[in-house]
Amino acid sequence: MNKYEVKRGIKIGAQYFIAILLAIMTFFPLIITFLSSLKTNDEIMLGMFSLPKVWNFGNYPKAIEVAHALQSITNSLFVAFATLVVTVLIAMPAAYVIARKSYGYLKAVYILFMAGVMVPVHCTLVSVTKISSSLGTKNSYIFLILIYTAFNLSQAIFLFTGYIASLDRGLDEAAKIDGCGDLHLLMRILMPICKPIIATEAILVFIYGYSELIFSLILITDTSKYTVSRAMLNFTSNYVTEYGPQFAFVIMSMIPMLIIYLILHEKVEAGILAGAVKG
Repeated sequence: MNKYEVKRGIKIGAQYFIAILLAIMTFFPLIITFLSSLKTNDEIMLGMFSLPKVWNFGNYPKAIEVAHALQSITNSLFVAFATLVVTVLIAMPAAYVIARKSYGYLKAVYILFMAGVMVPVHCTLVSVTKISSSLGTKNSYIFLILIYTAFNLSQAIFLFTGYIASLDRGLDEAAKIDGCGDLHLLMRILMPICKPIIATEAILVFIYGYSELIFSLILITDTSKYTVSRAMLNFTSNYVTEYGPQFAFVIMSMIPMLIIYLILHEKVEAGILAGAVKG
């Protein structure tokens, strides 16, 4: 075996080692969570990393009963999907105008949107609560979705603008020669090309809308409208926390997110850095 083959073998071995280490770091918390969902409180307290003495699948029906798991998961899915749809429908036209038009004020508008990325979301809690009280929008999904959309717009416009700016302007010229207006150009030409970055942003917005706690805690008080993160608090009382059903609820709430990621993962991987090509 020559020197080159030795170096190549070491390099491949190191890559496999890193890949296995990353896989363990990724899946180990999931395995522990699943095992904990089959244990009693005492077993979790005495040894979270041990196997259950009795595989207690009764924690799952209890999670459905205590936290209304199926209803809260459905509520979160609705809020998350609505948020990502509204975010994309607003951010794509805004990004198109910023990336493709040459109006003098657009640079200032873009900087204003980027400033929104630096605003800590939860520093607006008092203002949002006052607005909600004034408008009478407590327990309103519409208001909650608009709040989520507002906090995701800056990031979406940043990613979409960078991706659209990296596309050849010859596409625009060819489409306009064929009689395309701006709306037709955006919907029929650019959006299909932008699928990778749209999928990437869709995942980010979906995760935020699905798992956000603070605003849902403040704005949603009707138990029938609880989202996943809000319903998670049902397992905690003044005296005891039911960890087994809580872990079971975590497993159940993860399933929709895993399914959506598996459907979109190829486009996400293709577009994960695409928005940073040009800004």
